[in-house]
Amino acid sequence: MSYGSNVISIDQFRDEAAAWVEANKEQAPYDYGPIVPLSQLDRARTWQRHMHNEGYAGIHWAAEHGGRGLTGDHHRVFAEACQAAGIPSILNMVGLVLAAGAVRLFGTPEQQSDHLPPTVTGERVWCQLFSEPEAGSDLAGLRTRAELDGDEWVVNGQKVWTSTGTHSDWAILMARTEPDASKHAGISFFVLDMTTPGIDARPLRNMAGTAEFAEVFLEDVRLPFDALLGDRGQGWTVAMSVLASERGHGTGAARALERRIEGAVAHAHEHDLDPVSRDHLVRLWIEGQSYLSMARQTSHGGPRSSLGKLALADYRFDLAEFAVDVEGPEGMLATRTSQGLVAAPGGWFGGGTTQVQRNIIGERVLGLPKEPRPNS
Repeated sequence: MSYGSNVISIDQFRDEAAAWVEANKEQAPYDYGPIVPLSQLDRARTWQRHMHNEGYAGIHWAAEHGGRGLTGDHHRVFAEACQAAGIPSILNMVGLVLAAGAVRLFGTPEQQSDHLPPTVTGERVWCQLFSEPEAGSDLAGLRTRAELDGDEWVVNGQKVWTSTGTHSDWAILMARTEPDASKHAGISFFVLDMTTPGIDARPLRNMAGTAEFAEVFLEDVRLPFDALLGDRGQGWTVAMSVLASERGHGTGAARALERRIEGAVAHAHEHDLDPVSRDHLVRLWIEGQSYLSMARQTSHGGPRSSLGKLALADYRFDLAEFAVDVEGPEGMLATRTSQGLVAAPGGWFGGGTTQVQRNIIGERVLGLPKEPRPNS
């Protein structure tokens, strides 16, 4: 369903969104976060299609792209309503935030009409082919090559830590097209069909026992010339634009954190805490209130969002560790609580490592001298 640029105030839309979420939340999967697990993929696709049919997907996208033509503030209001109900507001972040954001900002009209409508309806699920075995935090050091052969690009290389890599339809890809240029200037940005011959996606099982990630091998993968998004050699600019959206994503991040804090308090009340544990809980609650304030101020992307990303990664681990501690010996068993602790370190790596966040904060927020980059 497409919508025109009908104007509706934020307050009016907040009431409308809250009522719709309340009436439809039973149809939604649980709030699985930015990465859709394989077990929820079919239901998540159906939910995304339902949201779109009802006018709640691509709220801030142009009507010709399948959106509603409203503003980012309207989108944030809907995301907050979903967060409060414990349901997802989008199918997955890579598709609806990163891939779609890149296509909306840098795509040609043809690329926009090809990719945005099936993405906003949930027909097309995306993954992100950025990180490599030797280019994770140093993303500009990537070695995957894309060489022009006539009117086609031939891609060779390896990617790793690819979320939903084994069950995505399309991907956004960073590859080196100018090997003699500087690290940042020699990279281009592509979109590719994951069924293209030469792509081999293999699941990576993590210590939590799940396989949310994959390593992806690309061998003589041939892409049409118009798979290039933006100008040749502009890939770093495109990527940094969409990654800023990733770090600021989660317009309902404050509400999500609030739910975590409430959950920690409720969990603690189910156990007979000793004085030391009660003191620990109070300290966590106080710390959480400061992070809530930060989340509300840094949820719109940009370098300041790294402040929230850095702080919350440590805090979520502390909450998970406390939840296990209060269970005593039972916390060593394979339960949802212990799984939460095992999965918590992922927050230090996903969406940019803590070291990367510190560099961003130092250089782009505090104005400190840039870290030496001898090969840039």
